[in-house]
Amino acid sequence: MSSGGFHVHGPHDHAIEHATHGHGEHPAESHGTEGHGSSTNKIAMFTAIVATVGAIFAYMGGATQANAGLMKNDAAIKKTEASNQWNYFQSKSTKQSLAELARDMTPSEQEKAKYQAKIDRYETEKNEIKKAAEGLEAEARAFDEKSEAQMHQHHRWAQATTALQVAIALAAIALLTRKKWLEWGMYGVAAIGLGVGTLALLHI
Repeated sequence: MSSGGFHVHGPHDHAIEHATHGHGEHPAESHGTEGHGSSTNKIAMFTAIVATVGAIFAYMGGATQANAGLMKNDAAIKKTEASNQWNYFQSKSTKQSLAELARDMTPSEQEKAKYQAKIDRYETEKNEIKKAAEGLEAEARAFDEKSEAQMHQHHRWAQATTALQVAIALAAIALLTRKKWLEWGMYGVAAIGLGVGTLALLHI
């Protein structure tokens, strides 16, 4: 089986094949190879379990990477909206400055009052626009932080998946060489993979 680049078809099938041959092809030698047959079955079962867990880890890694991309896209949208608001703010500031210049240059008190009313309106509008822009920037930062957290989790899932792939490779070599230290090695690497997967699950 395979999922997200997690290929375990060969070792698993190889393990099952060894288990079958160990019990069925040489009945006369079954007593002498009983320990090997048991070890082969154990490795085959280990491979199947690790392959299943690895497929889940690979799926979770892909899902978190996709989530990180979506959140980064949302952050970019919010940044664009905030930029538009700041441009709008600058436009209001320019109009306010022109109104202030016109107020200062006109000799008519009536005209001064008219321009002052415009200045006050622009000031109110600027404050509202500024508040909206700052809110959008805050949302963009929040999406960026969530995206980074998702990418960190993705890296954890990827590390866990890689460790389980190595464990399956060691299992295949252990079947071929019948080296006990390789069996212990596959268990150790699998334990590391499961540990890292637990860290990913806990968002650590």
